[in-house]
Amino acid sequence: MELLSVIRRWHRRDHLPIREIERRTGLSRNTIRKYLRAESIEPRFQVPERPSRLDPFADKLRGWLVLEAARSRKNRRTARRLYEDLVALGYDGSYGRVAAFIRQWKHEQHQARQTTGRGVFVPLCFQPGEAFQFDWGEDWAVIADRRVKLQVAHTKLSFSRAFILRAYPLQTHEMLFDALTEAFRVLGGVPRRGIFDNMKTAVDRIGSGKARQVNLRFMALASHYLFEPTFCNPAAGWEKGQIEKTVQDARRQIWQDLPAFPDLGALNAWLEARCLDRWERLRHAGLPCSVSEVHASERPHLMVPGRPFDGFVEQTKRVSPTCLIQFEGNRYSVPASFANRPVSLRVYPDKLRIIAEGQVLCVHDRIITRSHGVPGRTVYDWRHYLAVIQRKPGALRNGAPFTELPAAFRTLQDQLLRRPGGDREMAEILALVLQHDEQAVLCAVELALEDGVATKTHVLNTLHRLIDAKRTVVLRLDAPQALVLEHEPCADTGRYDILRGDSRHAS
Repeated sequence: MELLSVIRRWHRRDHLPIREIERRTGLSRNTIRKYLRAESIEPRFQVPERPSRLDPFADKLRGWLVLEAARSRKNRRTARRLYEDLVALGYDGSYGRVAAFIRQWKHEQHQARQTTGRGVFVPLCFQPGEAFQFDWGEDWAVIADRRVKLQVAHTKLSFSRAFILRAYPLQTHEMLFDALTEAFRVLGGVPRRGIFDNMKTAVDRIGSGKARQVNLRFMALASHYLFEPTFCNPAAGWEKGQIEKTVQDARRQIWQDLPAFPDLGALNAWLEARCLDRWERLRHAGLPCSVSEVHASERPHLMVPGRPFDGFVEQTKRVSPTCLIQFEGNRYSVPASFANRPVSLRVYPDKLRIIAEGQVLCVHDRIITRSHGVPGRTVYDWRHYLAVIQRKPGALRNGAPFTELPAAFRTLQDQLLRRPGGDREMAEILALVLQHDEQAVLCAVELALEDGVATKTHVLNTLHRLIDAKRTVVLRLDAPQALVLEHEPCADTGRYDILRGDSRHAS
């Protein structure tokens, strides 16, 4: 490059003859004339095309690369494996030539995706209160000293760009319903339209064009909050590009500074506060003010939500003879009167509600286990088995539900089971919980243990005294401190003469 510049400067500016330039540079006159005649300012070298041993197999290798690109990353053949397959077909060239061909092919594919493959798009514009966008993301957090993978629900108003994040262990229906309910609470209202991708919790089947078979429970949610659900075309994330960008930005701006939390509720409270803080600090993309200020102007255009949507997923379960139902590999107890009968299980994000005959039988905290190979847990409520031990009091000795009795009950049980008939007596004492307040029964048992008389009769007497003491109402008399005389009597001894009359008295 520098030599070419010197030749042009000597000939054009200094007017040196070609013979002198030849003497100074050592180049032939023909080469110098070629450079000057071409008017080129940089040298260009043409690499001649040489035949390669890979040429007969180029189409075969190119077809293989197209097939491998369609496979998953873990199932693709490596360049070394492709080279070995070509050798089996008769290729006698080097591995380096095959690797260079593969690199060139990948570079051409990348260039194609960067140009025509990226497509052309139209910028979108939304009116206040017109739409919101929703999408799921995936991130990690430290919960209760364990690093767990969480599914993060992202909801964003399309006009003001106000967004809210909420973390869940799964991407199930009840998690989606709770995420939207909490999002509408934080955002201050419900827009007229919601933009979603074709997630399985909302779309049962994708039809041609925009036709969708929407999940019934999701339609119940949309009908409750009165918004129109809109679904993107398959593999067309740019149709809700705002929320796609939010998922990427939140991973860099929020999750990188994530501290450890004792439970999921504390994490979601932190995320809500962090999102509200980001509203104040972020500038709006299209208006000269912050996201918080634009959201304040959009809020009057949102519909104020009424009562929260009861976002449960209902299943029918049959109670086992041991008064248990199974859900997600774990077992939960049910009152013994419904053993061997069907019940309705309503699944919420954090609890399970069991219903039968129009009433709530019991409520359990939901256990979500993501580890494979870990045996399921069994959650007992010893109160559910009180009707059983009335007929089978011997089950108290080794009954698994009764290992969770309060400390006073366990102490009383240890003393009673040493006596003949003590198991039946203990069963009758526990049955008092079905008729009286549990805390009152527990207090009566503690007092009986303090008195050193651990019998059913003494517990009953103590319980009745506690109950009667609560029922006895002592009226408070507001008496004056001293009596006040309002009318002073007059002294009249003549009144006694009236008693005499005309009667005569003995002297």
